[in-house]
Amino acid sequence: MSLKISRILHAGYIFETGAAKIAFDPIFENPFSRNCHAYPSIEFDLKEVSKLKLSAIFISHYHDDHCSMESLNLLDKETPLYMFCVHEEMFSLIRELGFRNVFSLSLNESVQIGDIEIIPRRALDQDVDSLFQIKHQGFNILNVVDSWIDYSTLDLLKKEGSWDMVLWPFQTMRELDVIAPSRAPEVSRSLPPEWIEQIKELNPKYIVPSSCQFQLEPWSWYNQAFFPITYKQFQKEISDVLQDTETVRLNPGVSIELCKSGIKHSEPLRWIKPIGEQNVDYKFDPSLIPPPTAEIARKFPKLSDTEKRVVLEYCRKGLIEKFESMDPPQDDYFLKARRWRLTLFDHDGKAFDFHYLLKDSTAEILEESSQIPVAWVTEVPLFKVYAALELGESLTSMYVRINDFRFTAKIEEEIQYADIVEDPLIRCLFNDVFGSYQKAQIQEIRRRNNL
Repeated sequence: MSLKISRILHAGYIFETGAAKIAFDPIFENPFSRNCHAYPSIEFDLKEVSKLKLSAIFISHYHDDHCSMESLNLLDKETPLYMFCVHEEMFSLIRELGFRNVFSLSLNESVQIGDIEIIPRRALDQDVDSLFQIKHQGFNILNVVDSWIDYSTLDLLKKEGSWDMVLWPFQTMRELDVIAPSRAPEVSRSLPPEWIEQIKELNPKYIVPSSCQFQLEPWSWYNQAFFPITYKQFQKEISDVLQDTETVRLNPGVSIELCKSGIKHSEPLRWIKPIGEQNVDYKFDPSLIPPPTAEIARKFPKLSDTEKRVVLEYCRKGLIEKFESMDPPQDDYFLKARRWRLTLFDHDGKAFDFHYLLKDSTAEILEESSQIPVAWVTEVPLFKVYAALELGESLTSMYVRINDFRFTAKIEEEIQYADIVEDPLIRCLFNDVFGSYQKAQIQEIRRRNNL
């Protein structure tokens, strides 16, 4: 009696027995999510991927690093697909891709696939994420995906008996800190105390440092600023508190068999080719000075004149219309009228400045010569705004820079507690927007197929 567990990439796994073969959050792209490059480096044999015969596909949530139409499009469309998502629109998109047997997962309701039982569990952000409890002939495994565990869920999980293995998202990614680096708090390079507490409560026999198997573009300063936790640190902290728990690193393509006597290595996934050293680790540099946004913008392609006009017209008109269609910002900082400067940098590093006066739910363009003091600053590559508008680009790959500016003393005093995600550009591009990445993927697939 054994259960074969294979790592695909990031949060992607295949669980296999003699009676079932299930893929969880499968990603077969490198890079994925626009600019996430497999780390360690690998290549996929997509012809072999397309031959996979799966019993089912399970997707934990709709984020683009877990639900990619390009990856799903490689698989047999007759395969049953189960997903946790509160937005019915995502299921329609998956059906549009060609999948016929698409099912919505309900929390705590079991699904039986052959001799494997899958139970979706509530994550901390219950409107977005889910966890997977996986059972097979006495084995009990928890796939935390890249979520945080709600304490009511933890209480439930503790009652589920002993845990043979936990797949735990080991990296505390600094997604917000890198967009406002000059105002980021000092970073901890240790695991959050609540993680340690929860892992101790679960007390698994084996723990896999999971999710986060990527770096950004080779030139990106994010590679030294985004990932503060190393595999080495994770293993050390786990062994310090749980001497009987073994940390098991699974690189892409690596397979193990979970048996009653323990674990053993198994035949790797033949359609994943390792490139270079595989036991790599993250390098974090807290002293790193971020390059100017103008320099970063030079890394991206030149927009056509038509594409450039789309962005500039959006800044003159569309952005204002979107801002005024939304509820007022929730942060107290924006209870006052504020002058906002938005700067876009093109492929040559040339700046395009826009000045706005924001008040409640209204926005109007200001002359640069206005005497109203600047109270919020956003910088971003011109190319990335186009990508967000037309290609489904997500915030983490935008290279937005917020409030990297010295304001007046009064504004500095007021702005120190302001919420970065209340940034007007972020709100206008991403609030009330769902599935734009997947929709753009489907459009590209249709274009390639001349549909």
